[in-house]
Amino acid sequence: MALCGTLAAQGFPYQDASLPAEQRADDLLGRLSLEQKVSLMMNASPAIPELGIRAYDWWNEALHGAARAGLATVFPQAIGMASSWDEALLREVFDIASTEQRIKFIQYRRDPQGSPRYHGLTVWTPNINIFRDPRWGRGQETYGEDPFLTSRMGLAVVQGLQGPDSTKYDKLHACLKHYAVHSGPEGTRHQFDARDISWRDLAETYLYAFGDIISKSDVQEVMCAYNRFEGDPCCGSDQLLIQFLREKWGYKGLVVSDCGAIDDFWREGRHGTHLGDPETAVARAVRTGTDLECGSSYQHLMDAVKQGKLSEADIDVSLRRLLTARFRLGEMDPDENVEWNRIDEALLACDAHRAKALEMARESLVLLQNRDGILPLGKDIKVAVLGPNAADSVAMWGNYNGTPVRTVTALEGILAKVGGTGVTDPDHADVVIYVGGINPRMEGEQMRNSPEGFDRGDRTTIEFPRAQRAAIDSLARLGKQIVLVNFSGSAMGLLPETERCAAILQAWYPGEAGGTAIADVLFGDCNPSGRLPVTFYRSDADLPAFDDYNMAGHTYRYFTGDPLFHFGHGLSYSSFKYGRARVRNHELIIKVRNRSRVEGDEVIQVYMAKREDAGGPQKTLRAFRRVHVPARGSATVRIPLDATFYATYDEASGEMRATPGRFTVWYGHSAAPQDLRKLKIRKWK
Repeated sequence: MALCGTLAAQGFPYQDASLPAEQRADDLLGRLSLEQKVSLMMNASPAIPELGIRAYDWWNEALHGAARAGLATVFPQAIGMASSWDEALLREVFDIASTEQRIKFIQYRRDPQGSPRYHGLTVWTPNINIFRDPRWGRGQETYGEDPFLTSRMGLAVVQGLQGPDSTKYDKLHACLKHYAVHSGPEGTRHQFDARDISWRDLAETYLYAFGDIISKSDVQEVMCAYNRFEGDPCCGSDQLLIQFLREKWGYKGLVVSDCGAIDDFWREGRHGTHLGDPETAVARAVRTGTDLECGSSYQHLMDAVKQGKLSEADIDVSLRRLLTARFRLGEMDPDENVEWNRIDEALLACDAHRAKALEMARESLVLLQNRDGILPLGKDIKVAVLGPNAADSVAMWGNYNGTPVRTVTALEGILAKVGGTGVTDPDHADVVIYVGGINPRMEGEQMRNSPEGFDRGDRTTIEFPRAQRAAIDSLARLGKQIVLVNFSGSAMGLLPETERCAAILQAWYPGEAGGTAIADVLFGDCNPSGRLPVTFYRSDADLPAFDDYNMAGHTYRYFTGDPLFHFGHGLSYSSFKYGRARVRNHELIIKVRNRSRVEGDEVIQVYMAKREDAGGPQKTLRAFRRVHVPARGSATVRIPLDATFYATYDEASGEMRATPGRFTVWYGHSAAPQDLRKLKIRKWK
């Protein structure tokens, strides 16, 4: 401690908060031994008291709220928030998540009880992988199957987490993951090689959101994925980490490995590219730009340097980025000197934050079917509430979640609407509300249990669970009107259910306020406005092989069949009509009118295809606007027709570029042909 006091009195440059973070990092770098440098490149970085460096754990999660560190506001799962198509609200949600994570950091620094993990300032979210196949268990963590929607929503997450550019310190650091070409299967991710991916699919689909968000934000972290890409593990891929990330996109932040991913280089039974040779493996990872390891393989870095496989200068390149990040966050400075550390701790899971969770839950719900206008229900009817998810609070949370003050289940929310007069015997009910589907204890990240229909977190079938299908069939045989509330983090095969149920509400995993939101929609206190961020296929027969990463046949952009529910689909209690769009001064002007007596939100979707692009997608999302339309009123939106709008894959350059040609533009309220109006644009210059 005396030495720390001496250093403080001397005032070395790295201790001077008025200097740029990069300059402070350079100064501190020169004062560290090689052994100290190596220790700071692992997620659980130890304290170095003689230099005033405190212990720090980089491993933190905030997928849909501050996670795994106790009390927090639990928002809907990411796939549900994607269904809102509401960038502004999503930004607010992650500003709240950022506030609550800062509070976790403050509280742990003051009273370090338990593990430091999940109490830091570097959160490993958003997951911007493309949800190309509904069987992937982690697809619930993403923003759907469309690259453009994923990019827009991912950007909002980054902006909400990291805070405004006007402050001295960053509020948090976000992390784009998993880079790249990763969307299952979970069971083979430590051996799988995503090979023979076309340049088109790379540019248009798998890398699009990464490059776009990096170009539009100062995102500070990227996480490299478990799988291999073209023979190399992603965390040791020169093509991904140097050619694309650093050289092409100009990324300046740090790269962190997925947890244990470096082990996959050299341990038997995994990728085995450096089998039995951890020193060469870690040298490869560092030289290609994996700066921080989540795991324990980087303990071999000292030996790698001693064996001449890596230089101390190579270590310095990575550590400079890590130290810069810690200085940017204020983590290296006295806690009281950082403005973000003065956040009122009473904000943690406060009423205002919980109200925002309800707002997002309402916007996340997607009304898939409403035959004969059975919804909204009257509050004076007798309802029977059945199904395995009706009273399951944990099913509301999704995965990578915090612990809410209170969770409102679907049953609780519904009973509150009908004055507690719900019944469990369907024989005496006017309407049966069946709350079913699957739950996050079944689908998720490389799970150990594999119940019927699942394999280590992935799904082996998209069909509705067999026992629940039989239960709904029995109810239908009684002649009951059935409203199905479906819980899942992914698209479900609901073909028999669409015939047997009058209405279907897709709830996803709607968070702590999900039960209230569900009841609000069912009983008309909230007009449903969610839109699908994925395609709902009719059955397993619609799906290509799970490990087929070529985009042909995948997602609405390349699927040539007739899906059960199209990408972008979602019903409303309002009735919207689109006028004929106009092009003026390089803007697409669209007017939508609400012909009903019910005010509501419409999500205006704009798709594009270049007619000369024979190998391209059938159509691809290029703009969307969520607008509130008063009863009997209208709203007008203006969409810029700029180079970004017209960008398609250019074979000559291998890039996404706007090149001259003839374009078809569709606009409407889903990707379904019957929901779209069309116009043709002859040429873009």
